[in-house]
Amino acid sequence: MKTPAKTTDDFSITSDGTPGETLRIFLSGHMTFQNLTAVQTELRSILHKMQPSDLTLDMTGVDYLDSAGALALLEMEQYAAQAHIPCSVENMSEATRGIFGLIDRTSVMAPPAPPEKPAESVFEQIGESSLTVGRDFANLLTFLGDLLVALFQSFFHPRSVRWKEFFFYVKRAGLDGLPIVALLSFLLGMIIAFMSSLQLKQFGANLYVASLVGFGMVRELGPIMTAIIIAGRSGSAFAAEIGTMMVNEEVDALVTMGFNPTRFLALPKVLAAILVVPLLTLYSDLFGILGGLTVGVLGFDLTVFTYVHQTIKSISIFDVVSSLVKAMVFAILIAGIGCQRGFRVRGGAEAVGKYTTSAVVAGLFLIIVADSLFAIIFYYIR
Repeated sequence: MKTPAKTTDDFSITSDGTPGETLRIFLSGHMTFQNLTAVQTELRSILHKMQPSDLTLDMTGVDYLDSAGALALLEMEQYAAQAHIPCSVENMSEATRGIFGLIDRTSVMAPPAPPEKPAESVFEQIGESSLTVGRDFANLLTFLGDLLVALFQSFFHPRSVRWKEFFFYVKRAGLDGLPIVALLSFLLGMIIAFMSSLQLKQFGANLYVASLVGFGMVRELGPIMTAIIIAGRSGSAFAAEIGTMMVNEEVDALVTMGFNPTRFLALPKVLAAILVVPLLTLYSDLFGILGGLTVGVLGFDLTVFTYVHQTIKSISIFDVVSSLVKAMVFAILIAGIGCQRGFRVRGGAEAVGKYTTSAVVAGLFLIIVADSLFAIIFYYIR
């Protein structure tokens, strides 16, 4: 039994068959994106009404078919398969077959994606975070071990070090960082001197402002302020530089040529940091004391000689040496974590930004932890 055609200006659909038996649908005209909805609606309506035992789509009269029309026919095949109705497409022209060949039938006919995983509980999130931190810590220890081995070997084989790159990073991390270190330390010394004088002047002890500023800058604030500035300036730069090389597959090229990336890329940066961070710490101590001197002389009628003499009395050789030791350890942590985060970059620019931020945050965290340990160790040593 032939069913009247469903027609528009550009396409028509005619069906021939008996309900519950074989059904043949004749398609003609243009099947494009513009009439996609109408074609799909009409085909489903016929299939639902006739409930055939099998279905044939006859393409003899199709003059033009685009990818949207081909998708409509594939969707019809899937719809029939879900209703357990065998479906076939016949009499396709060469042009129509070419359009069908452009479509990945496997992807189109694939089952829908499974529902999203429900939100994890608080305990699951804590467990996952703990595992992530543990894996990250293990990776960091592995890298620091490789780095210490490379440092040890560099003392016996100094020619293996890329000294040109070493001096480049000495300039960029040290000389270029001197202005900001000096400025911040000078202002910090002024702040400490001014704030401490507000309490000390109640007891007529303004003279001890010099001792407080000198001891505080040399023992704690000088090394830790310098380390924080270097972590923000150079640690992030190390991570971004190596991370960009990872994205561009330059590190893979070095490995292919037989170079050790840790020795080739990280070692010059770490050696430069070990040299410049203690020197910048000395500059930080000096400018911090000068900032306190400025406040003491201009604000509290202290003489330059008195202030300098009192500062020298409050600082011992042990204080200076312990400050430099801390600075060297901070340098290894800053440069090491920056390079390690750079080597972990995978992906594109977003990953570079992510691990650059991680290098700064992790560097600051390790600096604070190391400084806490040094405070306890030096207390018992002294």
